[in-house]
Amino acid sequence: MKNFRLWAILALALVVAGAGAFAYWNFELRWRPATVTKNQAEIARLLEGSGWVSPGIEGRAIYMVSFRSCPDCLRFKAEQFPDLHAAGVDTRVIEVARREVNGLERSTPAERATVAELWLNRDWSLFERWVSVPVSAWTAPGIPPADGDTARTAVVEAGRNMVDELIPLLKDNGVDFAYPLLVWWDQEGQMKACACERRETYRYLREDLGLPAKSETPLVPAGEEDGVPSPVPAAADDPAAI
Repeated sequence: MKNFRLWAILALALVVAGAGAFAYWNFELRWRPATVTKNQAEIARLLEGSGWVSPGIEGRAIYMVSFRSCPDCLRFKAEQFPDLHAAGVDTRVIEVARREVNGLERSTPAERATVAELWLNRDWSLFERWVSVPVSAWTAPGIPPADGDTARTAVVEAGRNMVDELIPLLKDNGVDFAYPLLVWWDQEGQMKACACERRETYRYLREDLGLPAKSETPLVPAGEEDGVPSPVPAAADDPAAI
């Protein structure tokens, strides 16, 4: 009987410990960004050499790789950019037009034209005009088309190739590429990276950049980021996810 009680107590202790460990992982560890310790120079080179646009703030920088209709990217821009700008952080946005998958287009002619223009001329005001208009309403007014233009098509492809190169470099650091992909340097100068698809990831980034963990900016209701419903997440190893 005594042995039974001891085993019961031990089993209960293990269950409690396991539940505590799972809770710590679920509410804390799983949302933390990765500290990039491998391929730092290559990752920095790809980001810095891309066609990023920014408000030109003279301060610390955060790079964001996104595509125009990405709901998680739009939410991050709406909820976090105001605080980051106020704190003197330069938000360097790298827009890409994703490749087609199995013959299905995942970008529009207007999107490809705008991405090419952003990469070529680095115009933050154009980016702001673009994101202020619903995806379906944007016609890229006054912007030369990329389709049929060899040079501009090559620029669009350069963005896609950049993503292809980033994927294995980040994988080596435990980061599965997804949008928005965010890369920054913390207050100790360590490179951090996160596929920050969830709000739970934001507080770590904010703390690294010297902001309070919680923002006072109103939250964007789910599904209302740009009138685009959130897509069903694709598997991390599914090429269609990128």
